[in-house]
Amino acid sequence: MSTAAAPVPPARHTDATPPPRPPSPHRLASGPQGADALRPLLATVLDALHTGDRTRGGPLPAGGPEAVTARIREAVGDVLPEDGDPTALAVLVHAFAEHAADPAHPLCAAHLHCPPLAVATAADLAATALNPSLDSWDQAPAATALETLVTRALARLAGAADALVTTGGTEANQLALLLAREAHGPGVRLVTGANAHHSLTRAAWLFGLPEPVVLPAPAGTLDPAALEEALTRLPGPVLVAATAGTTDAGLVDPLPEIAARCAAHHARLHIDAAYGAGLLFSDRHRTTLTGLDAADTITLDLHKLGWQPIAAGLFAVKNPDDLAPLGQRTDYLNADDDTDAGLPDLLGRSLRTTRRPDILKIAVTLKTLGRTGLGALVDQVCAHARHFAALVDAHPRFELHAPPTISTVLFRPAHTTDATVAAVRRTLLTEGRAVLGRARLDGRLWLKATLLNPHTRPEDLATLLTLVEGHTPR
Repeated sequence: MSTAAAPVPPARHTDATPPPRPPSPHRLASGPQGADALRPLLATVLDALHTGDRTRGGPLPAGGPEAVTARIREAVGDVLPEDGDPTALAVLVHAFAEHAADPAHPLCAAHLHCPPLAVATAADLAATALNPSLDSWDQAPAATALETLVTRALARLAGAADALVTTGGTEANQLALLLAREAHGPGVRLVTGANAHHSLTRAAWLFGLPEPVVLPAPAGTLDPAALEEALTRLPGPVLVAATAGTTDAGLVDPLPEIAARCAAHHARLHIDAAYGAGLLFSDRHRTTLTGLDAADTITLDLHKLGWQPIAAGLFAVKNPDDLAPLGQRTDYLNADDDTDAGLPDLLGRSLRTTRRPDILKIAVTLKTLGRTGLGALVDQVCAHARHFAALVDAHPRFELHAPPTISTVLFRPAHTTDATVAAVRRTLLTEGRAVLGRARLDGRLWLKATLLNPHTRPEDLATLLTLVEGHTPR
């Protein structure tokens, strides 16, 4: 007969038996005990995200900046106390979630600020826990190999040869101007439309280039005839920057015509497709980007129409030799003998040194959904935009700016002033009811709905219009 002792039941917590203490804050996120250290913390975070969302109850916290600041100040208390607080994670993540803008809420539709996919967010956790830095192979062996495979595949999708990972459109546009300067000299002149992203003219200032030529874009896109005239009269090397997906209205410049004029005048062409690049996944919408493959350099962002956690930008080049000026040599990261022995040299892949493995979440998303899966999401948000535009157009109290090109809709209450349009938007923000952007086109102020949530329902779009109508004085 066995004499083994019966199992001891787990202790019940009473007033005399304190609950288990939270895991030690000194434990690490990776290593042999990393998963065990993270597991209870993740449960705390997920619970705080859930309850924070329910407490907020809308796309934005109510009360405006002063109220949010006061609540966050109360939650934080002493930022750097003498002794630590083991409840800080739960308290601060709850406060953070409760007072955040939630891009997954169907009435959060102001900016190119997408709700990230859960699978991409989970992959990003692994990248964060292991903390590779892509400035030398011995810090990031798997990430180095993965980045090489994925960036070249995405470059091919855009008609280019290679691509670098960036923090977004601003860094990619800066790289475009920097490499144009290195290829054609410091006198290279930027020519772009008034519809272009502000980071382009700012990059010209940053790199000491001549004053940019900014062409009017009265229809919201770069006019090929105006470009032809500028290229005819301008001396010296020129970099033309076109846009595939403007920030204000989601418009796409006439890329084939622009490319033809650049070729005729031997001008370098950069296309900022930070917003529009996601259309490449869609069989239905990719023809909107016809002419993209004529560019010397391209900006792409997958934290816009790609549903990635920030940051997930790319900079693609047609000629890989153009990247040579980025190369740097420092003995502790890419010594000659290490490189000769076959260790990859990563310093020429970015202007940054320390660089996180943003490629993992992108790779997981591409592999999980495939091109058709991502294309279906693109098709859904574009369909939402068309549906919302139809609601606006059919409503007697609203004015539609134009049918949407991608997933942005500009509209405004009819027969009202710009001041009223601005006030309606701010009221909705302050109440936490809806998040809409603003854009000034045709000399008037418009409300902007940037629809990036594929799970938005028709009734959500109707609610959005009803809210604006209800807050507009008659």
